[in-house]
Amino acid sequence: MTNNRNLVAACLSIAVFGFSFGMTYPLLSLILEQRGVSPQMIGLNSAMMPIGILMFSSAIPFVCRTLGAKRVAIIAAVLTAVLMISFNIFTSLESWFVLRLIMGATTSLLFVLSEAWIVSSADESSRGKVVAIYASVLSLSFAAGPAIVSQTGVDGWLPFVIGSVVLMLGVVPLLFIDEGEASEHDQPASDGIFAFVPKAPLLLACVFAFAIFDAATLSLLPIYAMHSGRSFEVAAMALTALIAGNIVLQLPIGYLSDKYSKRLVMLGCAVITTITLLMLPFTINSWGMWPVLIICGAAGYGIYTVALADLGDRFEGQELIAGSSAFATMWGLGALCGSLIGGWAMAGFGADGLPISMAVVYALLGLGLCWRIRVAAKST
Repeated sequence: MTNNRNLVAACLSIAVFGFSFGMTYPLLSLILEQRGVSPQMIGLNSAMMPIGILMFSSAIPFVCRTLGAKRVAIIAAVLTAVLMISFNIFTSLESWFVLRLIMGATTSLLFVLSEAWIVSSADESSRGKVVAIYASVLSLSFAAGPAIVSQTGVDGWLPFVIGSVVLMLGVVPLLFIDEGEASEHDQPASDGIFAFVPKAPLLLACVFAFAIFDAATLSLLPIYAMHSGRSFEVAAMALTALIAGNIVLQLPIGYLSDKYSKRLVMLGCAVITTITLLMLPFTINSWGMWPVLIICGAAGYGIYTVALADLGDRFEGQELIAGSSAFATMWGLGALCGSLIGGWAMAGFGADGLPISMAVVYALLGLGLCWRIRVAAKST
């Protein structure tokens, strides 16, 4: 039975967090661009958050069993709010490497626990749609972040204060989470995230590809647009357009994943993402950029939506938290690669290196999904 209380509380919490997180990537990247920092260094600095996620995710099941998931999530939200404001206190590039590393650790807790609560609170027959609604809410909050940056600019305290205050508001819905009669302390411990990997390698591969795309576009899409001749305002809104596709089209993707094979839906998303990324260099300086970004965002992010729903179908309890932690670890690894690949591709092949390199990633994922579907068909 669906636990509506947990669904609403987790969605509200992750939404306000997503707003601040959506601000952080373009805000810091545009500030560094303004300072004359190279795209490679911007990508390297952006990679500190996924490195933090990668370093800490394996400890999440243990920390939650020790302190309780709800308490851990509240602590993580408060720490992230403090870190947000700290970026305008410690302004050196070296300080930002450290702050973004720590923020990666705190954000991994919020994402893992919110997603575990959401997928475990939905019943199997509607899990795809529920996860799609969650993805839409998260994307709406993400899209609001760059939109606010385009209005506040990147100078002064205002964007940092807004992000920190919104994060503190995110603590409120966490207080209403019901961990249930069988808390994480009472459930048998899982074998950990490394033992989880062979249980769902295809899902983790999808998360890895998505994370490359996610980190590269979050940190470098505004820079790509500016290097292609667009204004600062348009560059900031380009990221909003990409995320907007995830807002308006995730529910149809979730519906399809409930009705048809989730692997086929993920394959369709991979193909559409590849095509739209290859179209972007030809449309970046025209009105056609907007529909291409919207469709690309819907399909690109849709991969993760379907993978998360499949995770909830197959696992529960501590094993679900281990799976969510494995997702976070794979996201950290993929995001690390995405920030670096995006920066290097732009440095080596010009601005268009960003969408082309991401297209290659999704094309390879599509080939892997085709192979897995074919193997599954032969075995039945």
